Amino acid sequence: MTSAEIITIGTEILLGEIVDTNTRYIARTLRSMGVDLYRTITIGDNVERIADAIRASMERADIVISTGGLGPTIDDPTREAVAKAIGVETEFREDLWEQVVETIARYGRKPSENQKRQAYVPKGALGLKNPVGTAPCFIVETPRNAVISLPGVPQEMEHVLHESVIPYLQKRFKLDEIIKVRVLHCSGLGEGMIDEKIADLETLRNPTVGLAAHTGVVDVRIAAKAKSESEANEMIAKVEADVRERLGTIVFGADEDTLEGVVLDMIAARGMTLTAIESGLDGLLTRKMPHTASLPNLTADTLMQALRSARDSSNANIALGVTIFPEERAAEMAMITPKGEKTHHITYGGPPRSLPRWSMNLALNWLRTTLEGME
Repeated sequence: MTSAEIITIGTEILLGEIVDTNTRYIARTLRSMGVDLYRTITIGDNVERIADAIRASMERADIVISTGGLGPTIDDPTREAVAKAIGVETEFREDLWEQVVETIARYGRKPSENQKRQAYVPKGALGLKNPVGTAPCFIVETPRNAVISLPGVPQEMEHVLHESVIPYLQKRFKLDEIIKVRVLHCSGLGEGMIDEKIADLETLRNPTVGLAAHTGVVDVRIAAKAKSESEANEMIAKVEADVRERLGTIVFGADEDTLEGVVLDMIAARGMTLTAIESGLDGLLTRKMPHTASLPNLTADTLMQALRSARDSSNANIALGVTIFPEERAAEMAMITPKGEKTHHITYGGPPRSLPRWSMNLALNWLRTTLEGME
């Protein structure tokens, strides 16, 4: 099976100044092509460290993809690092320089002298056209490896990846399998209890089944490797049906579904309206649900009072409220529906800073299960 590793280059990523979105995008692209991703790593703008990382990746994987470090400044080290890792010098390429000049000319400007750095690549590299940016990209081939250097700007990276890199990889490595993934979202049971119910499925070889715990939500990932999308879909469908049968209403959605989206759809489908109140959640529920008010310092008693007032003034069918008590690591939830009022007190054993999100998700899931019971 063809394997790959991704190296993200940039000190600004290590310092937390920008968020790396390229790794996720490339990983999902490789997955869809049936390529096994072994490792991802972020390296600062240091030639020696990048070269060491590339050499190590080449020993483990067939494909090494880097992003970033292809700009015109001195601290853009990828070209030199790849050359060093391969054991060659860099060379000036007139065809790549013409690309740079052509791109900059579209903005009515002429390239500066330092931008000539972008036309230097490891000797013998395959140049890749970058029509949406000034950084030419390249591939260095060895008998086993393809070392591919892409821009760090996401829009540029994505364009070159789809236009040049994917066709190259399909041809070079004869990629004729796909990996497809289905993610089921669960709420109402912890990761350990879900694991107990589907543990035997987690030992399957193909499809594979795995768990990922979030704050108040657990994902069940089903990944199938097959020759075609239809075959992968069929393999996933069988396992998904088994998971859903075992977990029942614990599964609230799949793939791009969100807990708040599912709840809002359920309310709309019943022809109802919702008003909500949060206290101490730093606007988390306000940003997720419309018609939500944020009130300070609500106690268990004043939460229900505020909820009654909000429901009366809005004429909403349903009212949901949640307030947290950080010192106690606890939360109080309240709900008013056409069937009456109810409250629920919950305690939390996780990191204190996760209490707001955990409380919000449990409150939304409480509303979801209540709505299901109203059918």
